[in-house]
Amino acid sequence: MRRSMKLAAVVLSGSLGMASLAACGAKSTDNASSGSSDGSLKVGMAYDIGGRGDQSFNDSAARGLDKAKSELGVSVTEADAKTGEAEADKETRLKNLIDGGYKTIIAVGFVYQQAVDKVAKDNPDVKFAIIDSNDKDQPSNVTSLVFAEQEGSYLAGVAAANKTKSKHVGFIGGVQSELIKKFEAGYKAGVKSVDPNIQVETTYLTTPPDFSGFNSPDKGKEAAQGQLDKGADVIYSAAGSSGNGAIEAVANKQGALAIGVDSDQANQPALAKYKNSILTSMVKNVDNAVFSYIESVKKGAPFTGVKLFDLKANGVSLATTGGKIDDIQDKLKAATTAITSGATTVPTAPAQ
Repeated sequence: MRRSMKLAAVVLSGSLGMASLAACGAKSTDNASSGSSDGSLKVGMAYDIGGRGDQSFNDSAARGLDKAKSELGVSVTEADAKTGEAEADKETRLKNLIDGGYKTIIAVGFVYQQAVDKVAKDNPDVKFAIIDSNDKDQPSNVTSLVFAEQEGSYLAGVAAANKTKSKHVGFIGGVQSELIKKFEAGYKAGVKSVDPNIQVETTYLTTPPDFSGFNSPDKGKEAAQGQLDKGADVIYSAAGSSGNGAIEAVANKQGALAIGVDSDQANQPALAKYKNSILTSMVKNVDNAVFSYIESVKKGAPFTGVKLFDLKANGVSLATTGGKIDDIQDKLKAATTAITSGATTVPTAPAQ
C-alpha cells in the first residue's frame, strides 16, 4: 500500500528521527543503513498531494528519485502530503525529515514554497530544492527547479488543433494558479497558431487555498464530461491525478481524444485501458530535474538559484506512445524549432 510506513529497513539517526519520520508518514526505500554509516548521500522527498502513484506529476519526481537511488547509491525517504492539510503540516514534514538526518530535501510542488522558505532559513546547513516555484526572496540554500510548461503546452495545442474534427477543444486546470495558467496560455496559443477559429473551452476545478483540484478524479471526470457535452473532442488536462478522471470521461466518448500531462500517461499501467484514447501527453521531465539536482549535490557542486528546464534543455516534450501524432511530426518539429530558435515566444499568461 503506497501510504503504508516502510521504515523497518532503515536505521535512522537516533530515536527522535525514527519517531518524527513515522509521525509525518515517511517511507524509506533505502538499500543500506540510511547513509549515516557508509557515507552515502541521504535525500528526503516531500510529495505534493496525490503522492507516488498519481500517474502524473509526483510519479515523475519519484522516477528521478528512484534513478538516483539506483545509479548514484543515495539513501532516500519519501513523505506524503494530505488533501486539505495546514501550512504547519508542510513545515512539520520538512522538519521531521531533517530530524531524521536528511540534509538534502526536495519539495515537490509550489505549495511548499512558504514552508521551504521558513524551514530553510532556520536550517542553513540543509540543502533544499523546490519544484515549480521560485521565490525571489528565498534563502540561498534553496534551489528552484522550474520548467517552461507553456512551451510543451504550445506543442500540445498544435497537436490538438491538427486532430480536432469539431474545431472545438478543451483545457482543464486542476487549481487556478499562476503555474497552471502557464499550461493554459501555451495550449491556447498553440491551438490558435494553427487555426484561430478553433473554440477552446477552459475549466478550473478549484481555486487556492483549495488544492484538491490536483487530487479529485471525480471532479476531473465531471469537468471533461461538461466540455464533451459542449462539443469539444480533444481535451488537455493539467490537473494531477484529477486528470485521470478526465481521461476516463474522454475514453467513454467515441472519437474524442485526451492529452495527458507530466508523465507519458498512455504508458501508465493504471491508465492502460484508456491508452487508445490518449492522443499524447505533455511530458514535464521532473525526473530529469530531480536526478540532475541530486547528482549535483553528490558531486559537491549543487545547483543554486533557479535552474530552468525548457524545451531546448529537454525539460518538456510530447510523448509519442501509440503513434497518434506520428503523422503531424513535421508540424510539431516546425513549431519546436520556432520556439527554440526564438522566432516564437510562447505566452505565460492566457490572453484576456
